[in-house]
Amino acid sequence: MKDNLLHDLLDHLTLEPLREDRFRGESRSLGGKSVFGGQVLGQALLAADATVEGRLAHSLHAYFLLAGDPTAPIVYEVERIRDGRSFATRRVVAVQHGRPIFNMAVSFQVAEEGLDHHAPMPDVPGPEGLLSGSELHRQIADHLPESHREALTAERPIEMRPVQPRDLLNPERRPPQRQVWLRTVGTLPDEPALHQAMLAYASDFTLLATALFPHGLSFFNPEVQAVSLDHAMWFHRPFRMDEWLLYAMDSPSASAGRGLGRGSIFTRDGRLVASVAQEGVIRLRRKDR
Repeated sequence: MKDNLLHDLLDHLTLEPLREDRFRGESRSLGGKSVFGGQVLGQALLAADATVEGRLAHSLHAYFLLAGDPTAPIVYEVERIRDGRSFATRRVVAVQHGRPIFNMAVSFQVAEEGLDHHAPMPDVPGPEGLLSGSELHRQIADHLPESHREALTAERPIEMRPVQPRDLLNPERRPPQRQVWLRTVGTLPDEPALHQAMLAYASDFTLLATALFPHGLSFFNPEVQAVSLDHAMWFHRPFRMDEWLLYAMDSPSASAGRGLGRGSIFTRDGRLVASVAQEGVIRLRRKDR
């Protein structure tokens, strides 16, 4: 069952080449009305990678322009900005119904040796004994909104185990920090670019919601309107998505109708392998509307 879920995600992220530097990807909904942002991040990264040889992505900077339609495919158009000795740059535009819904710049680098240091991993319990998000949601399934119940309680191809679970229905106020262990439910092929795309996909799941923690809110509060605006990632060191990674998140600011989330991703032995930042719209709807 779990292997089937992972194979389905791999198929979902796989792109169909249309012509040189142009690809088509499948869309789907994860329970919402629009395409999950992580899907577009992962597919766009794989589209860019398909136009590069001998290099791996080290950073990406993306903007979500319009909500994606989960019933229609997305076309990814790659522009080859530069190919240097060490670095290559690509621009990707995702198009749906004839309109750009997303754009991303990706920089690739040949493998090099250099100075090496990184921030320490937070001291938190390991993933053993922790419940996954799906297991936690099944405990309160009868109280979840019917429109989201199936998606929230279903098994997922990427298992995510929060270190300190939070009650989505009655969220308490707490500092804007969270840690989640994550990994795919099965073994992935030995393709570093695929592991990067999988991590980009997973990095969009829980980051922005961290900005709601100090306010005692969750995305289930009807007055909360939230949507991602941009997403940036930096890949520092090799990693595998089929081994446990710790996603440590915080939100340093929320203001002017926007919230900022930051993330650091560590291997089980404490190596920092990626950093993430995302800003999104976070508004409170007026109750008289």
